[in-house]
Amino acid sequence: MAEDARHNMAQFWEEHSRDATVEEMMLDSSAELISQEEKPEIISLLPSIDGLSVLELGAGIGRFTGNLAKLASHVTAVDFMQNFIEKNQQDNGFRGNITFLQADVTKLTLPRQSFDFIFSNWLFMYLTDKELVEVTQRMLGWLRPGGYLFFRESCFFQSGDAQRTFNPTVYRSPAQYNHLLTSVKSTSGDQGFEIVMSKSVQTYIKLKKNQNQVCWLMQMVPRVPEANQGYGTFQQFLDNHQYSRKGILRYEKIFGQGFVSTGGLETTKEFISMLNLLSGQRVIDVGCGIGGGDFYMAKTYGVEVLGMDLSSNMVEIAMERAIDEKNPLVQFEIGDATRRIFAEASFDVVYSRDTILHISDKGALFRRFYSWLKPGGKLLITDYCCGEHPWSPDFQEYVKQRGYVLYTPSEYGQLLEKAGFVNVQAQDRTKQFVQVLNAELKRTKEIKEEFLQSFTEEDYNYIISGWEEKLHRCSLGDQRWGLFYAEKPHEIIS
Repeated sequence: MAEDARHNMAQFWEEHSRDATVEEMMLDSSAELISQEEKPEIISLLPSIDGLSVLELGAGIGRFTGNLAKLASHVTAVDFMQNFIEKNQQDNGFRGNITFLQADVTKLTLPRQSFDFIFSNWLFMYLTDKELVEVTQRMLGWLRPGGYLFFRESCFFQSGDAQRTFNPTVYRSPAQYNHLLTSVKSTSGDQGFEIVMSKSVQTYIKLKKNQNQVCWLMQMVPRVPEANQGYGTFQQFLDNHQYSRKGILRYEKIFGQGFVSTGGLETTKEFISMLNLLSGQRVIDVGCGIGGGDFYMAKTYGVEVLGMDLSSNMVEIAMERAIDEKNPLVQFEIGDATRRIFAEASFDVVYSRDTILHISDKGALFRRFYSWLKPGGKLLITDYCCGEHPWSPDFQEYVKQRGYVLYTPSEYGQLLEKAGFVNVQAQDRTKQFVQVLNAELKRTKEIKEEFLQSFTEEDYNYIISGWEEKLHRCSLGDQRWGLFYAEKPHEIIS
């Protein structure tokens, strides 16, 4: 079966590599225009590769090879087709820091820990699941500790308009790539990939109204299952535990259409009004959930919003809703805020609702937020907090089971000040939290029959007991809810 797959793929690319043109390689008659616009976009998504050793898999005719070689100390460019390699060498060989290699990636052998960064554009969709798993394990061997993998694929269906007599391409969903790449462990079993970012390529949305071109940035990190409640990665813990697709939709039924955070639209309107948003401003929503707040900001204030969440289930639902919303001001990505890289002063506002409770080093995250904001930029966060120690045994177990890291509201505010923020407001909103919980609990009981049309009695009891337990923890003073507003100074004094 594997040999048949490789034979079919070789036959496919022999048919589409005869002239080694960009149109052939991209399988699209508009390839020149698309390539011109998307190359700078793709390059802008990469981490710094200055002085690093780069492996480019599926290098093709070298659309990206030259760009990579300008920055890296050395690039090893690999492709399946000899025609493509020769064209790449013809165009980029003068650089002197590129090794050109014709090879089938499924049979490729390279020295262990010989690269800092692996770049791949439209390769994995030409591998079977078994081949992709094997190649992923090899990549974990080729990378040095902490190294990065960037890849881009066509998801769901083909994008190019080239005629094809047959098409052996595997059009996976983004969720399938997420699962396949993050499930693989290194041969030693102690390393694996975690998602730093995954998003649609904006050029294809702009030029072809096509959201199925998706790219990923992953980092190789140690696998410490005990740090993620027994799961290989924190994202797997979120997607399989608290934020399964069913769990998300169950929460939405209580919080309201588009929302999975306390108070739904009502609190969203109240808190966003504090930001005095202006049309054209850029907002990043860290822990965007399924996007209700992002659509509200874009529609009401005309701001551009990037919604980012580590839960792939959340982002997939948000992207499904975006198709219905048809609002180009809102984009979504799977992203790890503790690793995601943005240029300094990229945003006017950082917004986050009930998400940062998962992050252990909040100080480091707040310093990132500070760098992302423009001078005078604003930050607004709501988050679960805690009362003073000692906590009740039940609350200690709850925090441990959820993997939360909690501070008192005043401690939270102090962390923001230490990160450089000014005009910090740290408000204990537990009283409001309790009012909202009671209202949501009352409504859940009133809509029980409607709830049970979509969910089970077990789901209903989970919500009822969960809300009652939150109210109890608040009554003990253990669980608190904080609202935090802060600003980046207009003038930075060095």
